[in-house]
Amino acid sequence: MEYMQAPASSTQGNILCSMCGIAIPPNPANMCVSCLRNKVDISEGIPKQVSVHFCRQCERYLQPPGTWLQCALESRELLALCLKKLKASVAKVRLIDAGFLWTEPHSKRIKMKLTIQKEVMNGAILQQVFVVEFVVQPQMCEDCHRVEAKDFWKAVVQVR
Repeated sequence: MEYMQAPASSTQGNILCSMCGIAIPPNPANMCVSCLRNKVDISEGIPKQVSVHFCRQCERYLQPPGTWLQCALESRELLALCLKKLKASVAKVRLIDAGFLWTEPHSKRIKMKLTIQKEVMNGAILQQVFVVEFVVQPQMCEDCHRVEAKDFWKAVVQVR
């Protein structure tokens, strides 16, 4: 008869979540993931709906303050343009992933799925996935406006 010895394993004790009381592995916040998500919203301050301007004649998008860019739907260039619109609010978190969600081309909506991370409560890192909707607003660019108006003048006059 052979005797098998159980391998020495390093078992980690569990603690109770400080909010709901379920057993969890220890973490810096001493809370389970669902309680931590309920208490802290790391996407706070990031707008969920943003507008982008689109010229119907030349099919270009406005990159503020005055540059018009040719971008195909769901292209890398359009992704960069949309992320620049969110740049100030996304700077507070770490952007992990960004990608488009499919929408009907005629819906005048561009949906982007963002994955962000942020350190919260005593060094616990929380990751969240959410959707930002970009509303496509029609606006004629200056080049198309000149062509459409035919006799368009742009001048500055100073009378002394």
